[in-house]
Amino acid sequence: MSDKTANTFKGTPAQERELKAVIKKHRDVQGCLMPILQEAQGIYGYLPIEVQTMIADGLGISLSEVYGVATFYSQFSLTPKGEHRISVCLGTACYVKGADKVLEAVEKHLGIKSGECTADGMFSIDSCRCVGACGLAPVMMVDEDVYGKIQPNQVAGILDAYRAKKGGAE
Repeated sequence: MSDKTANTFKGTPAQERELKAVIKKHRDVQGCLMPILQEAQGIYGYLPIEVQTMIADGLGISLSEVYGVATFYSQFSLTPKGEHRISVCLGTACYVKGADKVLEAVEKHLGIKSGECTADGMFSIDSCRCVGACGLAPVMMVDEDVYGKIQPNQVAGILDAYRAKKGGAE
């Protein structure tokens, strides 16, 4: 990760209490690690090493076991996600229509790489393999908003509009 995204863990005492209650609720159930990880991600928004350590300690298992499950399943994120989640489809139809250039434009405009979050927590970028909108290729999503037939030169305007909403009345 770049220095721009070196987000330090900022868990609150209330979140920690909530996580401990989740661990206590599930601790004696076989196969409890998955539901605990899911609820922990719901509490914190992602699964930083500090949260994984609390889970491992609470369950009396190794941190490597928790980490192994958290990294195996794509539903879990070890890095914080932005207020606005950007996803650029790199499936075949999108890729051949220039989605890689769209992704490069997003990364350049925000100053971060795929998988990272801006320092202000406003945006995070990920790529995906298919959003099921091949007829609109290339496709970029911001939260639930779909932008089809997008060109790299449109990226800045789209993202700046999300920034402008933050500063003005929504």
